[in-house]
Amino acid sequence: MWCERCKKRQATVHVTKIVNNHKTESHLCEVCANETGQELGFLFEPNFSFHHLLAGLLENEFGVKSETLTERQALGIEKCPTCGLTFTDFRKIGLMGCADCYHTFAEYLNPLLRRIHGSISHTGKVPHNIGGRIRTRKELEVLRRRLKEAIKREAYEEAAQLRDEIKAKEAELK
Repeated sequence: MWCERCKKRQATVHVTKIVNNHKTESHLCEVCANETGQELGFLFEPNFSFHHLLAGLLENEFGVKSETLTERQALGIEKCPTCGLTFTDFRKIGLMGCADCYHTFAEYLNPLLRRIHGSISHTGKVPHNIGGRIRTRKELEVLRRRLKEAIKREAYEEAAQLRDEIKAKEAELK
């Protein structure tokens, strides 16, 4: 695909914008993307860095400002007791120093993980060709949670159906 602007180079930057349910797509070469980045609403950085993305998420999404970090560092709360990594250093390099950093910086990481993954606990995946019992147990957990919610809402017909599904799954496990 050729660049929509200059029509001379291969399009390597593909931008999709949705504003007020109106979708626009642009396919540009690197040169044109740099030139028109401002009007398209982005700044093209050819050397993409996951670390910059992570630092930006922490800074902008969760309100982790440098003033707050300076105050916390002055109190000595900001440093990992095991490896000595500071949260400021983590924001710069994008890597934890050790396993204890996750506990030390949980206050900042949990909102980020929840935003990225939808949860702060790892649930993992089970391959389809094995782990039938594990998959059934996970389905049972979901069904039981839905049953509790249906009972809270007083949706008793739905709760009865869920109860029957739970019994069938439990029988399947045995």
